[in-house]
Amino acid sequence: VIQLALVGRPNVGKSSLCNRLLGQERTMVSDIPGTTRDAIDTLFTDTDGIRFNIIDTAGMRKKKAVEDETLERYSVLRSIAAIDRCDVALLLIDAQTGVTEQDTKVAGLILNSGKAVIVVVNKWDAIEKETNTMNDFQKKLQDDFSFMSYVPFVFISAKTGLRMDKLFDTIKFVAEQNSIRIPTGRLNDVLAYATQRVQPPSDKGRRLKIYYMTQVSTKPPTFVFFVNRADLYHFSYQRYIENQIRETFGLEGTPIVFKIRERDKDDVK
Repeated sequence: VIQLALVGRPNVGKSSLCNRLLGQERTMVSDIPGTTRDAIDTLFTDTDGIRFNIIDTAGMRKKKAVEDETLERYSVLRSIAAIDRCDVALLLIDAQTGVTEQDTKVAGLILNSGKAVIVVVNKWDAIEKETNTMNDFQKKLQDDFSFMSYVPFVFISAKTGLRMDKLFDTIKFVAEQNSIRIPTGRLNDVLAYATQRVQPPSDKGRRLKIYYMTQVSTKPPTFVFFVNRADLYHFSYQRYIENQIRETFGLEGTPIVFKIRERDKDDVK
């Protein structure tokens, strides 16, 4: 079962999207922010036989707005718990208001939880469009979510059903990417190419040596590097290696976790 959490600010259309995904009215829909107070789980199977559990959550307001509201604080905690137990988070953005500071904070929660994510721009039917409207909007999204450069964007209307097929395809694809397991041999081919192309960093005559890497888990894909000195493994070089892995294997929509292990050369087999 693919665990799918719908998260975002109040009144961006989470419950409407839930109903559209299900094809029937399962949760209450209202234009009043804060209608959904608790996380609601609904299981369903699509036409391809793939099973989903949709977790519809309460809108996550700014902290200032909830300090004096016990019930609202509880709703936010439930939303965070929904992120923790999902496989893929759908972060809904209101096309009419654009990306807000709160949207990026919710994205940060998803990132810190290590969850796959799709940014869903809802209410796209309400936007007046010209030739480059979507391209310009997507460029702005890429800037706003530059800390999650791997995230895909899907423009939809939960009200009309616009691009729902595209959204379903993206959900399935991202769930697969989040669960991908890459053979050690192929990983080390990429590593060898990357280190030949750009030498690992050095300090005071000592150069980082990456003996090999292997994948140890999925959801999210997690890799262990065995090196001579962990203190020489700079973040900038890790970002370079990550880019090489993504260029080769995709991993769209999912974060990547790297773990560094020191190992003497005599111990490497």
